[in-house]
Amino acid sequence: MTERGIRMQFGIPHTFEIRDDFYLDDKKIKIISGGMHYFRIVPQYWQDRLEKLKALGCNTVETYIPWNLHEREKGQFDFTGILDIAEFVRTAQNLGLMVILRPTPYICGEWEFGGLPYWLLAEDGLRLRCCNEAYLQHVREYYEKLFEVIAPLQITKGGPVIMMQVENEYGYYGNDHTYMNRLKSMMEELGCEVPMVTSDGPWGDSFSCGKADDCLQTGNFGSKAKEQFDVMQQIQPDRPLMCMEFWVGWFDYWGAMEHATGDIEQHVKDLDEILRRGHVNLYMFIGGTNFGFMNGSNYYDELTPDVTSYDYDALLTEDGQLTPKYEAFRRVICKYIDQEWLKECDSLYHKIHKEASKGKAYGEIAINRSADLFRNLENLTEPTQSLFPQSMEKLGQGYGYILYESLLKDEGDLEKIRLYEANDRAVIFVDEKNVMTLYDRELLSEHEFLPPVKKSEKIQILMENMGRVNFGPMLEKQRKGIGQTVTLNGHQHLYWTQYSLPMKDLSRLDYTKEAQEGKPGFYEFVFEAKEAADTFLSLEGWGKGCVIVNGINIGRFWEKGPQKRLYIPGPLLKQGENRIIVFESEGKTDSHITLMSEPDLG
Repeated sequence: MTERGIRMQFGIPHTFEIRDDFYLDDKKIKIISGGMHYFRIVPQYWQDRLEKLKALGCNTVETYIPWNLHEREKGQFDFTGILDIAEFVRTAQNLGLMVILRPTPYICGEWEFGGLPYWLLAEDGLRLRCCNEAYLQHVREYYEKLFEVIAPLQITKGGPVIMMQVENEYGYYGNDHTYMNRLKSMMEELGCEVPMVTSDGPWGDSFSCGKADDCLQTGNFGSKAKEQFDVMQQIQPDRPLMCMEFWVGWFDYWGAMEHATGDIEQHVKDLDEILRRGHVNLYMFIGGTNFGFMNGSNYYDELTPDVTSYDYDALLTEDGQLTPKYEAFRRVICKYIDQEWLKECDSLYHKIHKEASKGKAYGEIAINRSADLFRNLENLTEPTQSLFPQSMEKLGQGYGYILYESLLKDEGDLEKIRLYEANDRAVIFVDEKNVMTLYDRELLSEHEFLPPVKKSEKIQILMENMGRVNFGPMLEKQRKGIGQTVTLNGHQHLYWTQYSLPMKDLSRLDYTKEAQEGKPGFYEFVFEAKEAADTFLSLEGWGKGCVIVNGINIGRFWEKGPQKRLYIPGPLLKQGENRIIVFESEGKTDSHITLMSEPDLG
């Protein structure tokens, strides 16, 4: 089959080569792929989403591999549950799909710190994404474990993996070709046998800065396909043309005016041009969810943290529904696949339409009980003391919140405050009263208390990590919390107690110490479900915080939008009693929450 390639025979080695085109077992093949991040989708839904990918006409699935999830803490590796990359790949293989893996240390992907583990920032002198020996040693130790898992999945060993990527969009970041080639050599040494590629925007210096020896350069773009391919063809005249990321939409950030959407008509034209001349990976086929605190941020003139939903205006919605864009793209793709594959895809397509299901509205749920943050601090974490405040990273904390507390013994009325090396958002309390909130660039300067705060006993600063930057040179400036000092009335205030609040374990909350009006607190909701189905949590009337469903952190909410409801996948619920805990940091609450049948992305 020239357009799809041979059917995979499980357990039997095949060859995949990049010459003037892509060749599977010496036969030309057209790669039509869709991006799907296993770590943004609960594993119970992998099969469903991959079936919908195949029904579209795709023969390949692509995914990043996030280092910061697989090695959350140094030397502690996890490839289970939602992180079972091997099972995800096998699920794709069982459907006859090929797989492109992007096991790069850095993934971008609007993901926290671009996929890099936070603990790299605790190591003085370490530099990221270059020939820094300390950094490369950490990469090697991670790769040694990772390739034990992914190397057996290659097509040369009977698996479906046909290509791997060396780094990601490196041309936007630096020009250390030695670094790129050392990564490539490391991958080969640890078992990579399939062809390797790079991916960069085919414009300016990015293409030349991001290349690695003997690797196909693929392009990332969302428009002007003809122009982009023309540039790539000039640079690589005898190599296949592939758009590794055809951006079919865009992501949302907190404070955006509305949910980002793309131009379907223009995307259809560009897709047709790409497939006429080469190969494609749709980014994203389905975006999924930034569960927990794993959203990334961008930083140009200001911090723009991404919302919890990674809908991306993709072909499938966050909860897996087919969109008009899916149907429009399918009509184009079906022109470029052979009849046998089309027959299989059509069969799945009709099955999907027959079995389509929507979310469930469980309705309004009243507060069951509440717990005050300040009076529960020692139930949540072991405090640490230091002369100067310490950053999250120095305290071994990756994500969430951290509260700094100090007694006011010498100070009179508080007139001015400044936080040095502080990120990202500070809610300041004096004697547990909210007196000031500082965000992003506001943290770069001194601020006056207007009017001055009367002589008090205690100051508390609740710092939130809003998501480390995932793109550009600001990567190395992503230490969170307070990293240097705090000045009050112009002098350094010393002696601090720190409470790390990653919101992992809330089992010791003392609900007899009820939440107080205007203060941060935890709010518990309990409801019975006759069936566990997808639903969407509306927090209208609430301020800012995060939500834990049956022990799983499903992400942040913020009244500034644009996202207004959080997606709760059905597998996170259970028949019978379910428990939702809302942590709210602003002291702005309502008497209830509502579980609705449809999303609202703004």
